[in-house]
Amino acid sequence: MALVSSNEEISLKSEAQVSDFPEIAVGANKGLLKKIVRKGISWQTPIPGDEVLVHYSLRLKDGEDFESSRDRGIPFTFKLGQCEVIEGWDQGIATMRKGERSVFTIPPELGYGEKGCPPQIPPDTTLIFDIELISWYPIREISGDGGILKKIIREGEGWATPNEHDEVFVKYVARDENGNMVSQSDKGMEFSLTDGHLCPAMAKAVKTMRKGEETELLVKFSHGHRHCSSDMPVVGDAVSPYSNLIIRVELISWRSVVDIKGDGKILKKIMKTGKGFDRPNEGSRVQVTYIGKLENGTIFETKGSDAEPFEYICGGEQINKDLDRAVMTMKKGEAAVVKVSSDEASSSYEIKLIDFIKEKPFWKMGIQERIEACGRNKNEGNTLFQRWEVSACLQEGLRLIEYNHSFNHEEKLRANSLRLLCYLNNAACKLKLGEYVEVLEIEPLNVKAFFRRSQACMSTSDLDKAEEDIKNVLALDPNNRDAKIAYKKLKEKLRQYCQQESGIMEKMFR
Repeated sequence: MALVSSNEEISLKSEAQVSDFPEIAVGANKGLLKKIVRKGISWQTPIPGDEVLVHYSLRLKDGEDFESSRDRGIPFTFKLGQCEVIEGWDQGIATMRKGERSVFTIPPELGYGEKGCPPQIPPDTTLIFDIELISWYPIREISGDGGILKKIIREGEGWATPNEHDEVFVKYVARDENGNMVSQSDKGMEFSLTDGHLCPAMAKAVKTMRKGEETELLVKFSHGHRHCSSDMPVVGDAVSPYSNLIIRVELISWRSVVDIKGDGKILKKIMKTGKGFDRPNEGSRVQVTYIGKLENGTIFETKGSDAEPFEYICGGEQINKDLDRAVMTMKKGEAAVVKVSSDEASSSYEIKLIDFIKEKPFWKMGIQERIEACGRNKNEGNTLFQRWEVSACLQEGLRLIEYNHSFNHEEKLRANSLRLLCYLNNAACKLKLGEYVEVLEIEPLNVKAFFRRSQACMSTSDLDKAEEDIKNVLALDPNNRDAKIAYKKLKEKLRQYCQQESGIMEKMFR
């Protein structure tokens, strides 16, 4: 008795008559032939491991029809390439697209071979299958050891997937292999992929998912319940730690967390995405607002507001250097939480990049642009100088006019004047920190340079050199009040030093 209905047979013959596709050989060149009756609606084809749904009817080569899934009204489901069906099906269906209907001629070697499948299929029988590929669920092995299989129930949007440090928001239901409830979160659950949740399989799988994707995980116990943390929200009372799990997960959304240095010490969680593609670099003038908090939530620093943002130069050592490094990864309008960790303590900053002005690289600047930029950096350095902060603004200003071979005479005079001011101010800042910058090589008879070098020498107890520089200051400017006061202090220090030496000598020769 033929199980293919007459109407269906007429429809199939009609489609076959209008089909322009020739019968072609497919698969591994073992005589498998395919004739497309109806084209598919996509370009994708299933791959080994995917769970496919098909309708089919079968007849032998002599024309006897005897089986049809369509008459039963239930599609046939199997995993492609897993030896669950005859080899001709595995090879042939792997060439089909969603919605495609094709007739396959399958030789005995790819069917039931010499033994056949009595009583319906005699030995060495060629089979004619009319197969329609309804759809398929991609199934991926994601653990490398067969311990986690992921079946995609609903495809997600776009192409992006969460990264290792991101915080994800998911809905899930977890059951053991007997159907007992293990854990669930109908209202949604947020967790860090670094810390994980429920079991190791959850974080591994979510890293492979796209926004809106719904997935069913088949988890072996080696990746499942027995590896859960002690505070896991388990619902069932009698769930064995060695149970395999079935977890249905939907990825709702995630917040990107960027590892700034690659060592986990500076993590930036993006709360609001910025605009465009450009980011500040070292030397950029930025406007930000931020609040610094300790681990216990105590606020230790607040800068700027939406009405009056805090303005500073990137790389200028005006804010925490790790926070500054994070700012240089942000886009205009971006809001983020930056977590800074060290061996001693951890802190976090809620920060928003309001705006920024990015300086041209100096090699792209004209001569006037370089001189003007140097002047701006000098002025910024002067502001920082009032607060005794060492700033990269001064070094940046010096770098802008370092190569002056193309300057004319007037431009060189102006550049040298700016260079001297930058050096002097930078020397004063460095001196405050116990450091020293040589300035006299720029202008050999500069009063301020002699005076600051004398202070540096006093701080290192090089008193003879300090006295020589103070005398040079007074020779160039006899009425310099600061130099006179410093000279008195130096004489007192020399007197104390001589007394100490005399005391030591007396003890040695008693």
